[in-house]
Amino acid sequence: MNHLNLRSEAEALREDIVADRRWLHEHPELGFDLPETTAYVAKRLRDMGYEPEEIVPSGLVALVGDTSGPCFLLRADMDALPLKEEADVPFAATNGRMHACGHDAHAAMLLGAAQMLKNHEADLSGCVKLVFQPDEEGTAPDETTGSGAMVAAGVLENPAVGAAAALHLMTVDYARGRVYTRLGTAFSSVDDIDIQIIGKGCHGSQPQHGIDPINIAAHVFLALENLVARETDPTEQCVLTFGSIHGGAAANVIPDAVCMLGTLRTVSESTRSRMKERISELCESMAEGFGGRATVRFLRGVPSVCNDPALTEELIGYVEEEGVAEVSLLEKPIAGSDDMSVISHEVPTCYFVLGSGSAEEGFAHPVHSPRIVFDESVLSQGAALAATAAMRWLAART
Repeated sequence: MNHLNLRSEAEALREDIVADRRWLHEHPELGFDLPETTAYVAKRLRDMGYEPEEIVPSGLVALVGDTSGPCFLLRADMDALPLKEEADVPFAATNGRMHACGHDAHAAMLLGAAQMLKNHEADLSGCVKLVFQPDEEGTAPDETTGSGAMVAAGVLENPAVGAAAALHLMTVDYARGRVYTRLGTAFSSVDDIDIQIIGKGCHGSQPQHGIDPINIAAHVFLALENLVARETDPTEQCVLTFGSIHGGAAANVIPDAVCMLGTLRTVSESTRSRMKERISELCESMAEGFGGRATVRFLRGVPSVCNDPALTEELIGYVEEEGVAEVSLLEKPIAGSDDMSVISHEVPTCYFVLGSGSAEEGFAHPVHSPRIVFDESVLSQGAALAATAAMRWLAART
């Protein structure tokens, strides 16, 4: 196949891609409630000649090419985080929300890829399914995040998806313009943990008349640390963190209950299953031993992102052959999670990371920081990567 030269085409779209990103950045929205975001993206797609369909609240799908042939899916997330922006940029958000994970840039890059794919529609050897997804961050009260909701709504069917790819911007450890990926597990799973410990309240001067849930919570917290230290293979990547422990309101009153909220992240699905089982067993038995009781719920869990090795090697070849970027293989999975994992467990998937400036290059704040700034010079490169992966994959199947 002749070289596509999509990198130079993407450079010609740089101003449009940056403009899209900045508009989205100034209008951050949360969860499945993305009315302005969805309207903006849908209009941009319609202006290119697409007919986007909203298959779940704020979840858009658009097709380009011949739907009777193979189908390649490109996905971008669009939701923001409930953070007040502190980044010193002229297009900072002012509504108490922030695109601190780069989803504004992901959507803008996919819009750039959409324009290139539309320009080459007659040359496509099949179709590309463009997916603009809500609620990747899982901030909505729904038990299913955006990717799971779209899969349930049939995003992988009609036409059936043969392979999928996504792209995430990263800073700090990821050099500007360098692409990273991994064969096999690329991102950790995540399960939010809600532990309710029930005791019996009483006056602080007479603890013998109550059952102290704070004492139980303290023992539970330390015991759970040992699930990682003493029950998990040291070579296994496993993180168990509690970011919230609440109980009581007065110094001299033992409360009735304590709530613990945490997060479990693993790479192996077997480790994930075992840890969830052991967390429940340990909490319930320890609370009972102190005379109380505990209930454990796992909320909005998503599995680890699995990069199909054969597909990943194939797409790496295309990205490098077309001069889009050099690709580096990560030695270990990224500890963060991404609900692209749901799609990755259904169809062969490759998830790329695009460096948007390292700490040495002046980009010292990580994703989810209210002060994060991304280098916009890489956005056209990301658009070229997405379009290249889709077009070359389809061409290889004619």
